[in-house]
Amino acid sequence: MRNSLQKRTWAEVSLDNISHNYRAIRAALPEGCRFLGVVKADAYGHGAVAVARLLESEGYRVAVLYHTHAEAAAALEKALPGLLAVQCDVASRASCEVAFHTVEQAVGHVDVLVSNAGIAQQKLFTDITPEEWQHMLDVNLSGAFHLCQLALPGMIRRKAGRILTVSSMWGQTGGSCEVHYSAAKAGLIGLTKALAKEEGPSGITVNCVAPGVIDTDMMAAFTAEDKAALAEETPVGRLGSADEVAQLLVFLAGESAGYITGQVFGVNGGLVI
Repeated sequence: MRNSLQKRTWAEVSLDNISHNYRAIRAALPEGCRFLGVVKADAYGHGAVAVARLLESEGYRVAVLYHTHAEAAAALEKALPGLLAVQCDVASRASCEVAFHTVEQAVGHVDVLVSNAGIAQQKLFTDITPEEWQHMLDVNLSGAFHLCQLALPGMIRRKAGRILTVSSMWGQTGGSCEVHYSAAKAGLIGLTKALAKEEGPSGITVNCVAPGVIDTDMMAAFTAEDKAALAEETPVGRLGSADEVAQLLVFLAGESAGYITGQVFGVNGGLVI
């Protein structure tokens, strides 16, 4: 038996950092979910379009947030009839409010929020500028703050909801030359745990997924040798896939995860135990 929790899903993700994740999550969506996310134009194929059309034929709606890649968003709208693309800078509260209102007007209320926007930068701590530090926090942490605050009033009224955040293994352990990134991702874990305690009595669960080395476009700058070395350091002997992250997010968004909240799930092949 399905409830309203499975009717609409709002996932907010970074257009600059996610590619295959959209195809993976879309293909894995449980029956009854609606998915709102952001994707690069080169991230989908005929299979993803077919899945989207099937879901839409069953009454599902799809919406996407994008920051600067308007052409990619337009191409996705063309490929997936009925899809809604909304421009949004998650670092801006005003932009998030406009985007959220637009989506609610077009799709309806939000039952599941996946906060997955993120940027990364490798730099010595002593070389990080105050502006770079603040921008990292604005996108990776404050973006989740904005969207959670916008989604929660409706969830609280309905006494049901799922909030999913996406951190990183560096948020758990810290990463050399990525102090600002690690700090923002660690903050996301703290937000998840505290919000889970606060919203549990309202029937809302809040969980976090902390991926390790996942083979997406974020790995584009790595050579084959670099990837092989990372795989060798990973206990399972390979890099992770976006599908594996997506399957966990989908499970946590479903009815079966109703007794799970305030948890951080590592998808890292054993790099962090």
